[in-house]
Amino acid sequence: MLESALLPTPLEPGLKLTALAPMQDVTDWRFMSAIAHYGSPDYFFTEYFRVYANSGLDQNNLRAITENSTNRPIFAQIIGESIPDLVRIAQELSQYPIAGIDLNMGCPAPRIYRKNVGGGLLRDPEKVNQILGELRGAVNGRLTVKMRIGFENTDNFDRLLDLINQHQIDLLSLHGRTVKEMYHSAVHYDLIAYAVQRVNCPVLANGNVTSARTAAAVLEQTGAAGVMIGRAAIRNPWIFSQIRQYLRGEVVAIVTLAEVRDYIERLRLTTTAPTFPERARVNFMKMYLNFIGQSVDSAGAFLRSMRLAQTETELLGVCDRYLLTNPDREFAAEPYPGLIARPSCETVRELLPN
Repeated sequence: MLESALLPTPLEPGLKLTALAPMQDVTDWRFMSAIAHYGSPDYFFTEYFRVYANSGLDQNNLRAITENSTNRPIFAQIIGESIPDLVRIAQELSQYPIAGIDLNMGCPAPRIYRKNVGGGLLRDPEKVNQILGELRGAVNGRLTVKMRIGFENTDNFDRLLDLINQHQIDLLSLHGRTVKEMYHSAVHYDLIAYAVQRVNCPVLANGNVTSARTAAAVLEQTGAAGVMIGRAAIRNPWIFSQIRQYLRGEVVAIVTLAEVRDYIERLRLTTTAPTFPERARVNFMKMYLNFIGQSVDSAGAFLRSMRLAQTETELLGVCDRYLLTNPDREFAAEPYPGLIARPSCETVRELLPN
């Protein structure tokens, strides 16, 4: 495996790498700045730039690059299947201060893969071969890939890993589920370990890394160069600093409910604005609270109360009631069993100005 020195300098040399997974309609420039306050990962990735004929650069996504306040490198993620347009957009993005270009071959949303982009590409290794070949020739800097282990099954997995090697990909972020498994099945960490041995670039293990302890276990099981974390970082933005503490052999810092309430307030002030319609502010905050609430109380009372709130005053009142009544109580490091996040962000972004 190539040394991770091919990538930007990590926060702490000698430790495993960490990255915030790109999550569409969540990990914009506002959210990244909030995460950075609690301990940045080594790398960030933008939400995907949709690429098609005559597409331009999404200005909201671009702000994550041009207004990057995290002091950490950021990769520009692209999604599409039109090769000339992928090349064009990759070259345009390369003019900005990015760490590299990242190709999305893992998005499991049906509205995405039905267009044969994102995870849909995994059904067509020859198309992947063409895309990676053209991008590798057009991108002078780093070219990275985020993908899953297959679409419906893993029949193409070996071929896809061969293509990662053939086109000299600089970093592979691998989610250990198929596209059709979405987020429901167990994560196939054995296949991530297999990929680590097969490819010539560093691999970030992705999927159900929920705490510092599970991150260490996944790293031990897979031998990966690092972990990529998505939903758990929404719930617990301290997770990247906690992972560094755990890997250094230090006591992992405990987070209190009062600190979580402060985090919610930071999200409210950072990710929304008074000029947004109240409905947008409430729905946007619920998107985050659906995850945060998984570690507030084991009975799920916070989640139920939060989802019933209709106004911002009601919503913040629920947060105060559950988080400040006993402010020194520990925020659970892992989600409580049986509590499911039900984010609904399909229409939230439409209510927000760029």
